[in-house]
Amino acid sequence: MIEKLKESTRFLRSQLGKKPEIGMITGTGLGSLTQGLSKPLRIPYEDIPNFPRSTTQGHAGELVFGMIAGKTVVAMDGRFHMYEGYSAEEVTFPVRVLAMLGIQILLISSAAGGLNPQFDKGDLMIVSDHINLTGANPLIGPNLNELGPRFPDMSKAYDSGLILLGKKIALDLKIPLRQGVYAGVLGPSLETPAETRFFRNIGADAVGMSTVLEAIVAVHCGLRIMAIVVLTNINLSDCMEKTTIEEVIASAQQSGKTLSLLWEKIIGGISA
Repeated sequence: MIEKLKESTRFLRSQLGKKPEIGMITGTGLGSLTQGLSKPLRIPYEDIPNFPRSTTQGHAGELVFGMIAGKTVVAMDGRFHMYEGYSAEEVTFPVRVLAMLGIQILLISSAAGGLNPQFDKGDLMIVSDHINLTGANPLIGPNLNELGPRFPDMSKAYDSGLILLGKKIALDLKIPLRQGVYAGVLGPSLETPAETRFFRNIGADAVGMSTVLEAIVAVHCGLRIMAIVVLTNINLSDCMEKTTIEEVIASAQQSGKTLSLLWEKIIGGISA
């Protein structure tokens, strides 16, 4: 694994003129987040040694380097999921590569289903904590001592300083920003009413098929993390409505411009 990570990192460093400071991950229908990068360099995943291939609709499958608000950013335009057939280790491989490239902060975006009845479709929710219901953990197996400790502490996985910054900027921009707990599930089937009721009863405000594994690896690598999800639909167990991937993508794209503006201002507000 370490040799594969080093090979990927060496290749990317040979393409770059400057070490990235901040990493980003975009999710389903949120590829517009990378459009705000100035002087972008786009590298398809298939050109990067050892990188998985993104197969999910709404994911471009490119690593994008550029500048936002005066900071050097590397963004994953599309991510990987276990439901595509990848292992937890493969899903999080790019996060480890970004850490080895030198980023200190990882900003995560994704589409999610809302569980809190006080939330609305199209809302943005900043993640304060997560519940891992995927049945997997990307740290299983021999520990990569070069990257982090055997038993990383998860008591403050999502950086409180970044959360406060995000909330302040959203308030200044008059962008409604919810806050809550994200439940990560395996997928790809969507939730039943009973599952939805269970997720809500254990304290989740949103549910999705990504984010938690990437967050675990980012914590292991010592990165500061912030995650904001777009609530593409609201799941209420007593009145469930059918949802399609096309509807999820459309809803994410509709909120994508607002999220892009919020991320740009957050990145500008991050102190060196």
